[in-house]
Amino acid sequence: MFAYYLDLALRSLKRNKVLTALMVLALALGIGASMTTLTLLRLLSGNPLPEKSSQLFYVQLDPYPKDHPFSRSDKLPWLLTYVDAMNLLHAHRAPRQAAVAMSRMKLTPTTTQKRPFFSDGVMTTADFFGMFEAPFQYGGGWSAADDETRAKVVVIAEALNNRLFGGANSVGRMLRINDQDFRIIGVLRHWSPQPHFYSLYLGGRNYGDGDAVFVPLTSARAAALDPINEFSYGDGNREVLETAPVIWLGFWAQLPDKSAASAYASFLTAYAQQQVELGRFQRPRSSLSTLMHWLDSQHVVPDNVRMQTGLAFSFLLICIVNTVGLLLAKCLRRSKEIGVRRALGASRPAIFAQFMVEAGLIGIAGGAFGLLFAEFGLWCIRRQPAEYASLAHLNLSMFACTFAVALIASLIAGILPAWRACVITPAPQLKSA
Repeated sequence: MFAYYLDLALRSLKRNKVLTALMVLALALGIGASMTTLTLLRLLSGNPLPEKSSQLFYVQLDPYPKDHPFSRSDKLPWLLTYVDAMNLLHAHRAPRQAAVAMSRMKLTPTTTQKRPFFSDGVMTTADFFGMFEAPFQYGGGWSAADDETRAKVVVIAEALNNRLFGGANSVGRMLRINDQDFRIIGVLRHWSPQPHFYSLYLGGRNYGDGDAVFVPLTSARAAALDPINEFSYGDGNREVLETAPVIWLGFWAQLPDKSAASAYASFLTAYAQQQVELGRFQRPRSSLSTLMHWLDSQHVVPDNVRMQTGLAFSFLLICIVNTVGLLLAKCLRRSKEIGVRRALGASRPAIFAQFMVEAGLIGIAGGAFGLLFAEFGLWCIRRQPAEYASLAHLNLSMFACTFAVALIASLIAGILPAWRACVITPAPQLKSA
């Protein structure tokens, strides 16, 4: 019977080409707009480390004095001082821990005639690569001993290795950073988690290409590399970041299970209380957030993307309502045809199924054209100056989702017209025929 209903639906759609085109176009516009924004929202709000995110925790403490303007907020500072980061690191209360800060680094190739250039870099500690599962193409990361001895070593990204060394194994070669020579000990494969969760920073680039250079924190400070984000909260020599009342380091801990997380949270509470007793803190506040909770609390996904998604689905709803109206109008014009079919023995479920098949065909056609509109919308986004513009691509799952949404939308739009068609009484239609 499905083949029969399909044949009837195709005949009906061909008889009313203008009306069919209007329904397909209305649905396609709604699908195109909604899938464009939904694709972007999904890309920006995805889990950057889905297999490990439940084990990664972000640490927050409150070194602010009570009279500081920010201390009135319930939110804790999002960065730590150097003293607190080192205290937590040396306490070894987690299997892996990493202090992280972003920096703008001046790179000078030592084996080519290319001019110096600036690049985004990461100042961090030894556990960074293992904790965040950064893949290596050549070599590896540094050790905790390298952190302690301020070893002049560096890990570079694949893109930088291709630019400076033509993609060859550059382990053992030198790279000048801020006029000091660093020995390359590792080259990462392409690694660019979205967003760059490990060190979000204000006004910076949290999406897009990955960072190019990774340097031991102590070595970077010895080379006079400064963090991009640093916020002072008291008096003192602000130039010496290691001792100044300045927050500038993010801190991550890897904890294997809930019991380990609970134990670490208790450790943080005790640490904060200890700092109050030492006079460094005035309030014993601390927080331990999972990776996804941390991203959510920092509103990493731009608000305009969420708003655009809501507006696009509202537009899709309007398109569905318009399709319902057009299908109802078409149903009323076919009242006599429906009456004849009922008189010849067609049941109400058969009439309902026929109209739902017709609505499904409109949905498939709307999905096909909606896919083209979505691709065009994503192409337009890629031409925008936004940091996430390069991510705007329709992957296989969103390709399938486009047709699924189109089919569901068309079937929803077809329910009322199909119900209206199956309740038509055949006798009055036969008398007027």
